[in-house]
Amino acid sequence: MRKLLNTLYVTSPDSYLAKDGENVVIRVNDSERFRIPVHNIEGIVCFGYSGASPALMALCAERNVSLTFLTEHGHFQGRISGPVKGNVLLRRKQYRWADDNQKSLDISRIIIAGKIANSRNVVQRALRDHGNESNRKSLSEASEILSLRQKQVLKADSPETLRGLEGDAANTYFGVFNFLIVSQKDEFRMNGRSRRPPKDKVNALLSFVYTLLAHEVQSALESVGLDPYVGFFHVDRPGRPSLALDMMEEFRPYIADRLVLSIINRKQIASSDFIQHDDYNFILKDNARKEVLTAWQKRKQEEIQHPFLHETIPVGLLPYSQALLMARFIRGDLDNYPVFVWK
Repeated sequence: MRKLLNTLYVTSPDSYLAKDGENVVIRVNDSERFRIPVHNIEGIVCFGYSGASPALMALCAERNVSLTFLTEHGHFQGRISGPVKGNVLLRRKQYRWADDNQKSLDISRIIIAGKIANSRNVVQRALRDHGNESNRKSLSEASEILSLRQKQVLKADSPETLRGLEGDAANTYFGVFNFLIVSQKDEFRMNGRSRRPPKDKVNALLSFVYTLLAHEVQSALESVGLDPYVGFFHVDRPGRPSLALDMMEEFRPYIADRLVLSIINRKQIASSDFIQHDDYNFILKDNARKEVLTAWQKRKQEEIQHPFLHETIPVGLLPYSQALLMARFIRGDLDNYPVFVWK
């Protein structure tokens, strides 16, 4: 298992990234503010309108350090990476499988079943830790529905059926998400999942953390030689990393949703940390974004016993470990893909 390195997050829109020898240097108004050796990081994520020198881009590409540019609100703009590496035979087989409707369905069922299982585990944990007379019935009913949908997903006979079951499971899960918020309940409430734009503060947090997770998963897939743009569940679209979105599904509840709940329940984020545009569009302020990024980095350092590998690894290496297992499955070294299920 590889070593977990850091991701450098650049949040100041006035920053300019440059190369100095083997170092990444951040300058603001021609004044050096930060530097780090390139071998100490595995990715750079820039928010806002940061610039970067061609020399730095070349260094990142050479050292396999991904360089991603997002808007100040976390929407993807572009990504720079080095030459495609890895076994060409692996990618060719990935493409054949993606064109095989039955094979794609088989893999998609496993991934979505894992996502629903992890969603149910989040609900079950809330029942154990915060269950009371006012929410126990709703949480128990949601848990039962998710258990049923997980079983139905594994028997889905078409992509349309699978998407319908996945959507129903998501509605059930997010339908009780407010019961998982035990602090600042009046300030943080959600009415279902909303993406563009996020229509409440909880959705704004979820969307931001999902963006961070997508970056990690895409980088992991590229590092093991898979093409992150050719998936099995998400339909191919120009510029959309479909396989990364596929692989994200199993991690959303365990890594992202639990982090958002923790940030709210521990009062690391307040209602005043958001800017509201129009009636339904909430955006994190700069200081709050930094708070979330700090919590994200700490979350990645936490350790977990991998259920399939039986190794203790940092949470931040879960995307890499699952990408590695997916590559082994496609290559033929495993009989099936061992989806990550948190227990």
